Amino acid sequence: MEENKRYKVLLVEDEENIATLFKYNLKKSGFECEVACNGIEGLDKVAKFNPDIIISDIMMPEMDGLEFRKILIENPNFNQIPFVFLTAKGEEEDILGGYELDIEDYIIKTSSPKVVLAKLTAILKSKQKEREKTVGEVQQAADDLGAKVVPEEFLKINGFDVKHFHRSFDNIPGGDFIDYMALNEDTGVVVLGDVMGKKWKAWYFAVAYAGYVRSAVRFALKSETTVSPAEILAKVNESVHNDERIAEVFITLSVLVLDNKNKTVTYAGAGDLPILLKSNEVKLIESHGLLLGFDANAKYKDNLVKLNSGEEIILFTDGLIESRNPSGELYGNERLIDAASRAEKSDDLLEFIKSDFNSFTNNVYEDDFSLISIKAV
Repeated sequence: MEENKRYKVLLVEDEENIATLFKYNLKKSGFECEVACNGIEGLDKVAKFNPDIIISDIMMPEMDGLEFRKILIENPNFNQIPFVFLTAKGEEEDILGGYELDIEDYIIKTSSPKVVLAKLTAILKSKQKEREKTVGEVQQAADDLGAKVVPEEFLKINGFDVKHFHRSFDNIPGGDFIDYMALNEDTGVVVLGDVMGKKWKAWYFAVAYAGYVRSAVRFALKSETTVSPAEILAKVNESVHNDERIAEVFITLSVLVLDNKNKTVTYAGAGDLPILLKSNEVKLIESHGLLLGFDANAKYKDNLVKLNSGEEIILFTDGLIESRNPSGELYGNERLIDAASRAEKSDDLLEFIKSDFNSFTNNVYEDDFSLISIKAV
């Protein structure tokens, strides 16, 4: 019973008596359970509830279980959730049809609670072992390669306090990457990227892409008398567009140049999220830059920000604003702005936002999550 408490079950069943009975037995055995009455409602519940396993009836009004399963298979965010059909029929044709939709098993509605719970527990334990094996292999690969996509130390230059927080999804290496380059004691570069992809598969691309971007950025820096994020992005974009090996692996990328002598931060982005500026007011600054690799001649624009002492910039990936609370609400840009507005000057803004996020999501991280703060001192 204790080991089942962390598992969430979505039951999609239109017969109220059966749904009530199954939900009662699941909760009694320690599972968290939500019920939907058809496939349409099930799709909405999947997005909000984020279940560990789905049990669905086949014969239902509006959208039956087969159509519901087909839609889930087409969605990369949901097609890996273990799926079990619940049916009153035990006919071979139904069973074979279900397995063609890559389901884990069938449960007959008349099965005893012990049989149902034993099947669910066996499926979930098997998936957990697979996940642990995969995570172990990925982490071993990272160790063997000596590959890091997030630096262990913060950027250290005069006039700025730079730090970051990063957490990979479910401790699985993911697609966010951070890089710092100190050009001299008064000038530094901050890079934040996010590979488009979910969980550990994106990590492989992040390692390769981060290394490529670092090389391209350093090359651009050597060839420029004035360090321009827009020029750096233009050169990286041209190289990416002409490289077939990575041209179809898309990332968002933010590049910021910190200049202590002029007390400025210059920012440009490619397909990235806006950066947050907290000065006399809190506002978002958007780059409007095209994703890398789409157009070899894409133009990028520098945004110059004057930072007075105590003013701060926050960079973030979509793991922040696209995460949901238990009710299914997005954290979103408006909530981020509100959190930054409520923070006092004496507060650590990065920690304040992180705390607000954890309170909102009940400490649940749905994706890789990265925050970088740049504060003028």
